[in-house]
Amino acid sequence: MPLNPAITDWRGKRVWLVGASSGIGRALAAQLHERGAQVIVSARQQALLHDFVQAHPGSQAAALDVTDAAAVQTTARRLLADGPLDLVCYCAGHYQPMRADALDLPELLRHQQVNLTGALLVLAAVVPGLLASARVGRAPHLSLVASVAGWRGLPQSLAYGPTKAALINLAETLFLDLRPQGVGVSVVNPGFVDTPLTRQNTFAMPALLTPQQAAAAILHGWARGQFELHFPRRFTLWLKLLRVLPYRWYFALVHRMTGL
Repeated sequence: MPLNPAITDWRGKRVWLVGASSGIGRALAAQLHERGAQVIVSARQQALLHDFVQAHPGSQAAALDVTDAAAVQTTARRLLADGPLDLVCYCAGHYQPMRADALDLPELLRHQQVNLTGALLVLAAVVPGLLASARVGRAPHLSLVASVAGWRGLPQSLAYGPTKAALINLAETLFLDLRPQGVGVSVVNPGFVDTPLTRQNTFAMPALLTPQQAAAAILHGWARGQFELHFPRRFTLWLKLLRVLPYRWYFALVHRMTGL
């Protein structure tokens, strides 16, 4: 039985994608636009947002730095004043490979600010509006893009992994709090996707997807009413198995698989 109401018809739905200038967010915005959604894209890079709007007539751009609390509140207030939001998806992300023997505190904090604090700022700005929509019979949905890197500790994920683990826990708690009140909640845990962020990796990335493939998988998960959307399953199901291993076996296996 689905945990969320299935979303199959996007015609006329207002969706706000935060972090949509490139990668998964941009691909998702394009596919939602194709399905008739009224798409609002946000990111810091206004030129890229302008390019998206030019290529997708009827969409809207709202330039935004997710680490600016006042700007997040102002932008959300303006969008909600124009009408209810049917979907809010937090796609913003920052990633730099890091290991503990080369710890970079400013980079650690930057990951926290973009990946986690930005999500909290958006939540604080939109959840009251989503609850108000639910009370009048709409079925709004809130989605957080995390990562399989949040499932367990991994080499080179010192800065990135903990923020994604926090998003997964946050989504689980949000579901418990909001779903009984009529707001759908989902968490997206992609495997490797070819984006400007992952191109920094110097290791082989198994089952690498394009952003378009990732966006299609997300839409498929929303259409099935899933809470957790993880893909590609030929890769993520193996990682799911690793989650249940005792630490002694898990650490040894990760060292053997990565050489790190």
